[in-house]
Amino acid sequence: MLGIITTTSDAAYAASYVWLVQVSRLEDLARISQALNAANETLQRFTPGAIAAVQKNQGGPLTEADTAVNKTLAEVLRNQQDGWLSEESVDSEERLTKSRVWVVDPIDGTKEFINGVPEWCVSVGLIENGVPVAGGVLSPPNNHLIVGSDLTGVQLNGVDVHTTNTSELAGALVLASRSEVRRGEWNRFANTSISIRPLGSVAYKLALVAAGLADATWTLTPKNEWDIAGGAALVLAAGGRVCGTRGGLVGFNKPNTRLDGFVATAPALYQPVLELLWE
Repeated sequence: MLGIITTTSDAAYAASYVWLVQVSRLEDLARISQALNAANETLQRFTPGAIAAVQKNQGGPLTEADTAVNKTLAEVLRNQQDGWLSEESVDSEERLTKSRVWVVDPIDGTKEFINGVPEWCVSVGLIENGVPVAGGVLSPPNNHLIVGSDLTGVQLNGVDVHTTNTSELAGALVLASRSEVRRGEWNRFANTSISIRPLGSVAYKLALVAAGLADATWTLTPKNEWDIAGGAALVLAAGGRVCGTRGGLVGFNKPNTRLDGFVATAPALYQPVLELLWE
């Protein structure tokens, strides 16, 4: 019967397959770490808070650092077999034909980078068949390198980490978008029992949840796949939950890269957070 191991040779084949998958994932993580380390070297040429920016046609600022880091990440990660999606690269429908796609944001939190606010990062995510399976987030101003995968768990600066065990909303640390807070979009949560901390980069907020340094984060406004992919992979790998704003699955490598929003939590906070959002 399909999927049932019936012989010793079947068991040996299954064990060999698992081993190959694990080795492949370790190779993916090595590439992610290599890419982020190379990006860090590239960033040494620039000074946050003292860099010129232009406005992109579709909105949002762009600096020379964004394009330089994008080039560095592409040199390490991009190949003929995998697809590619980056905020700073021209998108191609070819990625939709690939089972594996690298989704990157060279600098997530460019506004913070420009203003010298230490709430930006470099984000790399690996998508397999629409699912984030590996990722890495580098935050140079905070000396945080967070990498992980579905088969290996997550490490912060080489130390194993995981999401928190928090199960109660009271006192739970929730990371909010600094711009959303400024616009008043979090006012509805001001009198709840959660502890709200505004922060810039979306990817960095997700990575902090994965590392157990915060309990949850969410946004009810649209974001792009490159904002979320790397951090979402880390949250899932660390044992957390990631979903859409109504609790549905979040799929990646879609023709339209815009997502309505997302929710990321420690596992035991998943249901309480959804009830808070839609009570």
